[in-house]
Amino acid sequence: MIELTDAVIDPARLIAAVAGPDCGALALFLGTVRDSHEGRKVLRLSYEAYRPMALNKLQEIQIEIAQQWPGTRVALVHRLGTLGLGEISVGIAAASPHRDAAFAACRHAIEQIKAVVPIWKKEFWADGTQWVGQPESKTS
Repeated sequence: MIELTDAVIDPARLIAAVAGPDCGALALFLGTVRDSHEGRKVLRLSYEAYRPMALNKLQEIQIEIAQQWPGTRVALVHRLGTLGLGEISVGIAAASPHRDAAFAACRHAIEQIKAVVPIWKKEFWADGTQWVGQPESKTS
């Protein structure tokens, strides 16, 4: 399962996509919208993506995980659009015969998503907005 979605992410769907009798471990990572960033009160976030490339990069991450941790399956879902506080922005489930691989696959997936997948986050505050990763001069 690899998805970019405007819908609410359902953790049960992630788990169902990777679970199986051959796996003794299942790790689940859910990234959620928090209420502050670098001392500023966050009201909401907005995510945009270059969909074709983002899906391709997610698939590459899935392949990397299968090669690095044989027998491990991973589901990757990232939400797009506007999200409120506490909503799930990214969901990752990894199932493997053993726990070390499941944990490692989840960590690898989120680190790679943040590093190479063309998904951009805009923070909304009471006194302005900013695309995360842009210089302070780009705030509005």
